[in-house]
Amino acid sequence: MPVIAVIPARYASSRLPAKALADIGGVPMVVRVWRQARKARLLERVLVATDDERIAAVVRAAGGEAMMTSPAHQSGTDRIAEVAHAVDAQVYINVQGDLPFFAPEDLDNLAAAMTADAALDMATLATPITDAQEWHNPNVVKVVCGSSGDALYFSRSPIPYGRDIEGVPPGAMRHIGVYAYQRAFLMRFAAMETGRLERLEKLEQLRALENGYRVRVVASVEPPVEVDTAADLERARRVERMDG
Repeated sequence: MPVIAVIPARYASSRLPAKALADIGGVPMVVRVWRQARKARLLERVLVATDDERIAAVVRAAGGEAMMTSPAHQSGTDRIAEVAHAVDAQVYINVQGDLPFFAPEDLDNLAAAMTADAALDMATLATPITDAQEWHNPNVVKVVCGSSGDALYFSRSPIPYGRDIEGVPPGAMRHIGVYAYQRAFLMRFAAMETGRLERLEKLEQLRALENGYRVRVVASVEPPVEVDTAADLERARRVERMDG
């Protein structure tokens, strides 16, 4: 079965309402994300899963595929699990709808890791941290990996802590919220109860680690621009003007 990418997009974003429809150089952000995902070579299909007809309409107008999903979902993973009940695939890649300029090669690298090892439950992306402000920012999620490349822990705190050094320790990594799941694991994961660490850190991926599942961490080709706030949106617009 194929590898497909699903872009979960809801209208009611808490920090930036209607974020999916935010204009970046005359193109709604969700359409930019869909276009980037379409450039990946190893994907059979790319679709947007949404709970709002306005989002579905702009995606379809751009030539994309949109699927209406329940407005009751608490997370993008829940929304993708609903898609998985209707669309068969071996691997589902959860592409966050607020990454308008991510590298398509990142999706290919995730797809390759998952298809090469059917026993691998889940994979995600990370990129090096070199900036001390980013290192200490709780909105920047950090990840620590073992020698296998699998995640040991994700945290909003600066990890690993360098007891005998100042500044950002070598090998510090920022997590990027793009995930790949094997089909069977996705169904199990969506049905699991919220874990203790997940509740503390407000990080959904910790549910997998708490339950003993492997999460492979794949190096991102380049750090993407993430749009969470109005300031991030303005930065994305500046990037588009420079690239355009």
